[in-house]
Amino acid sequence: MSGATIGVLMFAGMLALMGLRVPIAVAMFIPGALGYWALTSEAALLNQLKGTAVARLTVYDLSVIPLFLLMGQFATQGGLSRALFRAAAALVGHIRGGLGMASLLAAGAFGAVCGSAVATTATITQVAYPQMKAHGYAGRLSTATLATGGTLGILIPPSVPLVVYAILTEQNIAKLFAAALVPGLLALLGYIVVLALVCRARPDLAPPTAAVAWAERARALWGVWPIVLIFALVFGGIYGGVFSPTEGAAVGAVATFITGVAQRELDLAGIKRSFLGMAETSAMVFMIFLGADMMNASLALTQLPAALAQWVGGLQVSPLFVVGAVLAFYVLLGCVMDELSMMLLTIPVLFPTIMGLDLWGLTPEMKAIWFGILVLMTVGIGMTAPPVGLCVYVVNNLAREVPMGETYRGVWPFLVWDALRLLLTLFVPSVALGLVRLLY
Repeated sequence: MSGATIGVLMFAGMLALMGLRVPIAVAMFIPGALGYWALTSEAALLNQLKGTAVARLTVYDLSVIPLFLLMGQFATQGGLSRALFRAAAALVGHIRGGLGMASLLAAGAFGAVCGSAVATTATITQVAYPQMKAHGYAGRLSTATLATGGTLGILIPPSVPLVVYAILTEQNIAKLFAAALVPGLLALLGYIVVLALVCRARPDLAPPTAAVAWAERARALWGVWPIVLIFALVFGGIYGGVFSPTEGAAVGAVATFITGVAQRELDLAGIKRSFLGMAETSAMVFMIFLGADMMNASLALTQLPAALAQWVGGLQVSPLFVVGAVLAFYVLLGCVMDELSMMLLTIPVLFPTIMGLDLWGLTPEMKAIWFGILVLMTVGIGMTAPPVGLCVYVVNNLAREVPMGETYRGVWPFLVWDALRLLLTLFVPSVALGLVRLLY
């Protein structure tokens, strides 16, 4: 049996296991191990298993993942999300659709100290949805806005998927964070404009609320100064060269912890929940790492990545068409896989293909950074697009009275902006690379 045939069978086996609801890590590991055994021998497989876990789990750069996750957990348990929503609601809540805009602003700001779309979605939904419901907002608009806002957790740095991409492709994490900042802010501003247009077309979806006094606005805005300070400390230190992204994540986790304790929001039970949540998520991430490592080691033996790169290089099509096809593939893959699994499985296969293309005359480093941002944006789209938008599932688990079909109907206007923003970044690389070139 040829290597290519074994590679195809491995993919088929992985998809079959995923269809049977086997955990993603196991669904990748088992076909990978069987493929490695078929391509080599039992002794070679055992030798590979002996070293894979140690090689992966002793990578220093990967410590940035649990540190950013811990920072997000402290922010969640420390009440920072409530302060953010109160400030945003005091500022724009009186505008038609203002509570929805406030939830988007809070999601964007919370994402800057969290790094996880799921955590951002769940946290902001628990804070904002009861307020939106109490003020008569339609369930469709409320849940769609919250699910869309949750994706800002990975678009606005720090971003756990972007850290994973940096490690897989050996790119500079700080440069990738800088490249993600402008597209993330574009996403936030665009979502606010889309929400305003929807509310203008359908005023019944979002009744107006009363404006608050300026003194109350000032108090609410003053309550978010610790978050501004943490963001400035972490990213100012990273971009200023004071410390590395890993050190910045540690500084951010400690600063968030101190803030939560000082404001008497983070008690002993909250600290325990923070460490437990970080441990559970980190364990899930690293198990996916191990499953993907096994699968990718077997794929390397099949020579599929090299054959794919050679085949694509011989096609008489535009390089941009190839990139577009890859992004469309990610959207489809998002229907059955989460963002980390997609990246861990596909980047080692597709990245060499993209790097072999001539794209806008970019240098290899700029090309890798630009492609990483495109992948991140596409992954964000997959988290809200039907039929399996993970952020939609999270919101509807917390707002059970709203049918999921209603939420999916509500996210379509936001997805239109997502598509336009993706095309803008595809055809104008400076959207992502401009800040990188300015800073570095």
